Parts: sequence; C-alpha cells; structure tokens
Amino acid sequence: MTNEPSINIAEDLFQQGLERYRSGEDAATLIPLYEKLTEKQPKIASGWICLAWVYLLNNQANLAVKAAKQGVKLSPEDPQARINLAIALLETNQKGVREQVEAAQNWLMLLSDLKEEIVENFAEGARRRPNWDALEKVRKWVLEG
Repeated sequence: MTNEPSINIAEDLFQQGLERYRSGEDAATLIPLYEKLTEKQPKIASGWICLAWVYLLNNQANLAVKAAKQGVKLSPEDPQARINLAIALLETNQKGVREQVEAAQNWLMLLSDLKEEIVENFAEGARRRPNWDALEKVRKWVLEG
C-alpha cells in the first residue's frame, strides 16, 4: 500500500495555502488549512513552518512555539523555522531565543540564496502585523547581527 495520495493531498494543500497567503488572505483563515496539512503529513517541515508563521501573524504565540519547535526538529537547517521559533519564544518569554537567532544567522551564511526570501518574510510580517516588536527585534538580530 502506498502513501502517495496522502502526499499529493498534502502538496495540494500546501500550494493552496501559499497561493491564498500570497494573495493577501488573512492568516486566521489559513490556520485550519495548515493544521490539516500537518495532521496529514506530520513529518514535512514546511507545513509546520507555515503553521507557526500564521499562528504568529494571528497573535497565537503559544501555539506557534509548538509548531515552530516541530519545524526546527524536522528541518534544523531552515532559517525560517529558526526565526519563527525565536519570535515565538520571545513573545512567550521563554529561553532559547539567542540560540535560534544564532542558528538562523549561521544557516543564512551557508545558504545565502535564502537571504532575500527571509528579508521579504520579515517585511511581509511587518505589513500584516504592524508594530510587531518581537518580529522587529529578531529581524535586527538576524540581519544586522
């Protein structure tokens, strides 16, 4: 028996979510989609990374911590996963922010082609959630050292 239909469904959900997000849809309406995605494919990091991000955009830092930790566990080399976790930890006053920021900086040095995407993600976060102090702090730490 193959798991392929489930993977195809998950890929479709992921693409739908990205398209809806990029078209400006509110993060709150995307949460159920990413929750369903992580339920169907719990070992795919991108679903957890996106879920953490939409939780953060929707001011649900406690839920974001759990999703971000799973994203980092599954893809420790992904700077966005580390950034999401750093923001969520900062917003919930938990330890480990510096470790995540340093890891994100290190991975961005190694994977410099991702820097433009990370810069855009910070800008998008600031547009979607104005006056987001934790985002701005982590942005400065990651990008300005």
